[in-house]
Amino acid sequence: MPAHRQAYRCALLHSLGDPAVTGLDGSYQYWPDGLLQVEDGHIVAAGDANEALPYLPPGIEVEALPGRLIMPGFVDTHIHLPQLGMIGAFGEQLLDWLNHYTFPCEARFADPAHAQDVARRFIAELLRNGTSTALVFASVHPASVEAFFEEALRLGLRMLCGKVMMDRNAPPELLDGPDHGYAQSRDLIERWHGRGRLHYAVTPRFAPTSSAEQLEAAGRLLREYPSVYLHTHLSENRQEIDWVRQLFPERAGYLDVYAHHGLLGPRSVLAHGVHLDGHECAQLAAAGAAVAFCPTSNLFLGSGLFNLPQAERHQLKVGLGTDVGAGTSFSILQTLNEAYKVMQLQGASLHPFKSLYLATLGGARALSLDDRIGQLRPGHEADFVVLDLAATPLLEYRLRQCRDITETLFVLMTLGDDRVIERTYAHGNRVHQRG
Repeated sequence: MPAHRQAYRCALLHSLGDPAVTGLDGSYQYWPDGLLQVEDGHIVAAGDANEALPYLPPGIEVEALPGRLIMPGFVDTHIHLPQLGMIGAFGEQLLDWLNHYTFPCEARFADPAHAQDVARRFIAELLRNGTSTALVFASVHPASVEAFFEEALRLGLRMLCGKVMMDRNAPPELLDGPDHGYAQSRDLIERWHGRGRLHYAVTPRFAPTSSAEQLEAAGRLLREYPSVYLHTHLSENRQEIDWVRQLFPERAGYLDVYAHHGLLGPRSVLAHGVHLDGHECAQLAAAGAAVAFCPTSNLFLGSGLFNLPQAERHQLKVGLGTDVGAGTSFSILQTLNEAYKVMQLQGASLHPFKSLYLATLGGARALSLDDRIGQLRPGHEADFVVLDLAATPLLEYRLRQCRDITETLFVLMTLGDDRVIERTYAHGNRVHQRG
């Protein structure tokens, strides 16, 4: 018997592709009575239990999980570590919100002990909500990245993070300068990128807080370390877009600022994109870049409604982002709840299988990690979540009325939250157990 083979029996569901490309029927795989086999951190097999059980090697213990549903771990393509302590801050739109809440909160990360405490709490919240991979903004302080990666490494997580680069239009204590920001980022890349299951993301906050010299330095890092990521913000708020035009009058627009400095590529993830036009979507798609759709924060800050159908027409990669702390929940399920409403307000619809794709495989593709995570596919890393279909009395009653997996999935994404996540696994290890 293999030393570390484990098997779990319950319903299994995963995404096979984007429903906008494959059609709904070809976009998912579902086994009402499934068997998931895991060995040495990887998925060995997933399929119908009755077909698989006769062929199991002798001695393998099968854990039955009745009333449960196993899905791939959720992927959060945009979230802020330093903003944990200000989630739910009242009464501002983006630029004032940054000055009044975000920058003071991030200044506290000059203290490494504070950074370590928040990193532990932050990662625990991710796992409690079923998120096994996230692309994370740290603060301008290298200690914030160190604390996050140390905790992620300890737990064997596949995570992405980067130090904010910011050299203007922010409090003096949060500015790093082009050369200093470059040197600190380079040192962090050398120390952490590719270590365990960790990836580094070059992270200029957004164009207004980086000079042309600093954006050029960010582009130089991408050229020198071609396997790292680029993580920043784009076209979130109309006032922000106007500000970028004033700061970079020589450029054709917000996106052109990043393109000019060599920041667009297959590992570039740009958060929000609320006010992109068709030409900009085409430019991003041609570069292989991705947009993080952050419905909760876009509604909370009054930024606008992301045009997902437009992104689909241009075959632009899109992942889902909670964007804590402007986002008000770590829960990808609750974020999908808000995404559905954003589509409704635009006269469009977000099908449950599109939601499944965005939360798992779509996020993995946005991060160029779909060869490793995002599906229950043999050979993939065993990052998965166990959902309790009777987590609350209301949920249990409502799900009894559902006729098929489509209805079940939609109810989970409207009524579900962290209480639904019974377990989270990373690389085959249980890293969260409810209660």
